[in-house]
Amino acid sequence: MALQALLNMDAERAVPILKQVLARRDPCSVALRRKAVFLVSQKRTAETANILMSVARSDPDQETREQAVFWLSQVPGSTPLLEEILKGNGDENIKEKALFSLSQQNEPRAAQSLRDFAARESENSDLREKAIFWLGQRHSTENTEFLRNLYSRLTNQDLKEKILFSLSQQRGVGNEQWLMNIAVNQKEDIELRKKALFWAGQSGVAISEMSKLYDRVNDSEMKEAIIFGLSQRQRDTGAIDKLFDIARNEKDAELRKKAIFWLGQSRDPRVQQFLMDLINK
Repeated sequence: MALQALLNMDAERAVPILKQVLARRDPCSVALRRKAVFLVSQKRTAETANILMSVARSDPDQETREQAVFWLSQVPGSTPLLEEILKGNGDENIKEKALFSLSQQNEPRAAQSLRDFAARESENSDLREKAIFWLGQRHSTENTEFLRNLYSRLTNQDLKEKILFSLSQQRGVGNEQWLMNIAVNQKEDIELRKKALFWAGQSGVAISEMSKLYDRVNDSEMKEAIIFGLSQRQRDTGAIDKLFDIARNEKDAELRKKAIFWLGQSRDPRVQQFLMDLINK
């Protein structure tokens, strides 16, 4: 309660007390130090970032160190310190917190640091995925171009899949068509093509594009993926029209079954009569 009271105290008086708490190393003070880390982050002073960085470097408690890095996300101008963590810390949990904190910094240097980390082949792939994810949440021409270029250089399937998702989160900059280009590229892994198609559909690619692709491809896996993609756009009458067409005219019985199944999930008023016609045929 005494620590909580410091939240309402001005920084000039509160910070010296918090520094004393953070300097403690006895086991009984762990909970206090964790609370103090948060309180320091709420005090806007010239030394706030450095105090948190000192905790991140030297506190004996893992969670306290992680919390210090996490709360750097609330401190403007902490990008250089976060970069230092990414370059000099071997703890993956700490690095993950640093990536998050960078994603919350509203400055070009922070975004560049995330791009640099995502491109660094020496880094853990799970952490690179996190960097790619946060880049996808920050809409910018630089991030979009970087992710597209990085995709073309990668061999790691998980990283490529994360880029597909991240680009799908950035609408209005041509990513829908870029995803469709991946979907039709037969040199790409089939699973990645299916993922690209799914995210293109979720991004709002035109139903006519998906319908034309269905008519062009011969691979049953891709056709099934297109059927599923159409089923997710049932508010669009064009999607239902194409499912009708597949259910009537597709030569592959399994694909016809898939189309009929998804039509059965639709609330389009035409579906009831369509199913009755099939039953009575």
